[in-house]
Amino acid sequence: MGLTDLDTHFLACRPRNPGAAAVILFSGGLDSTTILALTKQLGYRCYALSVHYGQKHSSELDAAKRIAQSFAIERHEVIHLDLALFGGSALTDHSLTIPTEHNPTTTAIPITYVPARNTIMLSLALAWAESLGSTDIFYGANAVDYSGYPDCRPEYVRSFEAMANLATKAGVESPNALHQFRIHAPIITMSKAEIIRLGCSLGIHYSQTVSCYQANLEGKACGICESCQLRKAGFAQAGIADPTLYQSDVK
Repeated sequence: MGLTDLDTHFLACRPRNPGAAAVILFSGGLDSTTILALTKQLGYRCYALSVHYGQKHSSELDAAKRIAQSFAIERHEVIHLDLALFGGSALTDHSLTIPTEHNPTTTAIPITYVPARNTIMLSLALAWAESLGSTDIFYGANAVDYSGYPDCRPEYVRSFEAMANLATKAGVESPNALHQFRIHAPIITMSKAEIIRLGCSLGIHYSQTVSCYQANLEGKACGICESCQLRKAGFAQAGIADPTLYQSDVK
């Protein structure tokens, strides 16, 4: 997919002004790396924001630093928050076990949901964007091949965008909608296979990314957690060899 195709497919995401700044929530995983590459390809000056929130799989942040450097973006910041203090998620609470089964038919919100995580992170991104004079924020929400998190739904994205324009000086003082904040979730309706194909067309080396919920210190994946299963299925459906580095011979 070339730049012209990207402009057509992601028309609503294009910069309103040439070389505009955008803030990207960037975990170092498959989805957020695709978003970072897409945002840069669309012509934005990219400011990546990663959050160390007490997640067990913190090696993803080491991946984020390496990937951000390889993309030669404007700036990459890592903010430290300790959401593990609150508990309530298998991703932060060491007394809870990360599930190894994925049931695509269930409507229950899984134990890997981190309370209000995206709301907290998007709020940080909003604050940075406003200080930069940017009105575009990107994040890798996905409502298709995902875990049913409530903060990855289109209605949530729309609601946060409305709040952003009500709760900020920049939003209130904007002369019209063309100057207000936009929250972009461009892969929200794409399957994991479609995301992978897009990323490969943008030149991403997915072996550098870390998606596993219990990756080791080297960033190698367990191959059995829900996130690993979704990722493996995505590569299989895309017809692309899985380049993920695993802790063992699990495939």
